Amino acid sequence: MPQQNNSDKLILVTGATGYIGGRLVPKLLEEGYKVRAFTRSEKKLRSRVWANHPNVELYVGDVFDVESLKRACVGCSIVYYLVHSMLPGQKDFEQADRDAAENMKQAAQSQGVGRMVYLGGLGEDNPDLSKHLKSRAEVAKILSSGEVPVTIFRAAMIIGSGSASFEILRYLVDRLPLMVTPKWLETPSQPIAIRNVIEYLVCCLKHSETDGKTYDIGGSEVLTYRRLMELYAVEANLPKRLVIPVPVLTPRLSSYWIHLVTPVPASIARPLAEGLKNPVVCQNDDIKKIIKQEVLSPSESIRRALNKLDDNEIKSHWTDAGTMPPMESIYEGDPDWAGGTVFEDKREIVPHSDVEKAWKVIEGIGGKHGWYHANGLWIIRGFLDRMVGGVGLRRGRRDDDNLIPGDALDFWRVVAVEKNKKLLLFAEMKLPGTAMLEFRVDNSGGECRIQQIARFNPLGLFGILYWYLVLPFHGYVFNGMLKKIAERSERQNQT
Repeated sequence: MPQQNNSDKLILVTGATGYIGGRLVPKLLEEGYKVRAFTRSEKKLRSRVWANHPNVELYVGDVFDVESLKRACVGCSIVYYLVHSMLPGQKDFEQADRDAAENMKQAAQSQGVGRMVYLGGLGEDNPDLSKHLKSRAEVAKILSSGEVPVTIFRAAMIIGSGSASFEILRYLVDRLPLMVTPKWLETPSQPIAIRNVIEYLVCCLKHSETDGKTYDIGGSEVLTYRRLMELYAVEANLPKRLVIPVPVLTPRLSSYWIHLVTPVPASIARPLAEGLKNPVVCQNDDIKKIIKQEVLSPSESIRRALNKLDDNEIKSHWTDAGTMPPMESIYEGDPDWAGGTVFEDKREIVPHSDVEKAWKVIEGIGGKHGWYHANGLWIIRGFLDRMVGGVGLRRGRRDDDNLIPGDALDFWRVVAVEKNKKLLLFAEMKLPGTAMLEFRVDNSGGECRIQQIARFNPLGLFGILYWYLVLPFHGYVFNGMLKKIAERSERQNQT
């Protein structure tokens, strides 16, 4: 594709570390564009493989702060709006989406942005539209009501490694040979591969005729969710699944079922499940006449997503969205009174290994590798957390061997990674307080030392009681885990 005129265009990508943005930014850079990557977390931005690219600017801001958005828009000719508030802990995502879209419209207009590009959802405008799809349509109307022309793409389910919709499909079919399902399983939809979505988003910049227009984008086939499950089973080499549809399974009940079986929490699963009751089929194929590309079939889309998972090449994940956890109240270095009561459990071991080998074992913790010791207790803790609405262990990890700030790690969130030095994790399970787990590796005194530090800031009296209730388990779980880390690093040191 021609790139000669791309270098003079500065593009603002909001939600740059989210699922779509995390794939769009490197594609734009590959095409020769200059990109200003906008997100709320500087650590997430700096951890991306493209963070040091000469044509990228890192910008930390907040879409709920209009002045922050205005500053981000300065000098930008194009804005991609890839923000949504359908996140765990967001009680009213519809109002949050309205506020953010109004701010974006105002900021782009005030700074003379030439055009915006927005990715919304397919679905007809009718009274029965789900809250999620209705909110996506409302955001499109708000953005389009300003002076800046907006290119709007409307997509159904996006199939790609790491997308929330694909994770729901994958875990349901993988784990359940027999499924009792709601009647919306027969609703028609037109899923699209993530690579096709990114291609449309990027290539529209080369076609000025797409300014101010709305386009439906979908894959090569219209099919039901039930058929999609059947195709997944075939591509994953699974036996045929038995599906029994029932009329009484509401979206709310479906979301709780999804919450228990898959890594996706009910707060995200419910809007997605509600959306499945609405037919989401392209009403026109106008964009295919403008942007030529090979549109993948559902089977090919699933196959490619599974290959990425097998090869451990997940470029972005649905868990990438959201803010980094606050940690000032329990982080080492503050005076004791600064964050209230802080309990600490510190342990140390000296393995017959070097720092690099010890770090490799520490960085590989969780996910498929497990927690090296008392995995049964970790699984029980994850199950209990899931039962009370927490994230549980099923989120796993994006990459089996490497971690970056912002990564989900079972029911932890990676806050900081300093290679061969430190791994800091923030607990996202349901707790009566806030907790962190830290691993440190150093070569003090000429020998490798591994430290493991658990910190807990209790919330009220129950939080204090909780700490003392779990404290007896620490000796068994944490000591055992530390010993296993040492043993594994020693074995690697011998190879």
